[in-house]
Amino acid sequence: QVQLVESGGGLVQPGGSLRLSCAASGRFFRFNSMGWYRQAPGKQRELVAGITTGGSTNYADSVKGRFFISRDNAKNTVYLQMNSLKPEDTAVYNCNTNPTAYGWGQGTQVTVSS
Repeated sequence: QVQLVESGGGLVQPGGSLRLSCAASGRFFRFNSMGWYRQAPGKQRELVAGITTGGSTNYADSVKGRFFISRDNAKNTVYLQMNSLKPEDTAVYNCNTNPTAYGWGQGTQVTVSS
């Protein structure tokens, strides 16, 4: 099975940018569509960005135009570039397959605040 480790989160001011990375282990990474999910306090986990094995992407309306997902199959890594961050983007961000097929890791905390 694939192990997923997220990194790159942190504290950033509104309008700032962060780039999240998800490092995967396992031979089947290239065969999976991947997604970035987030869960804010008091809210359900939601899919914010997805990418197919071929590189096609889709985004939640709330992040469209600001977030960009990409993948490097040679490195078994998926990225989430987050620009123009807003306080409402504050959440724990996790990567997983899309649809989900693996357990949730620790994720990486993104906090957008002045």
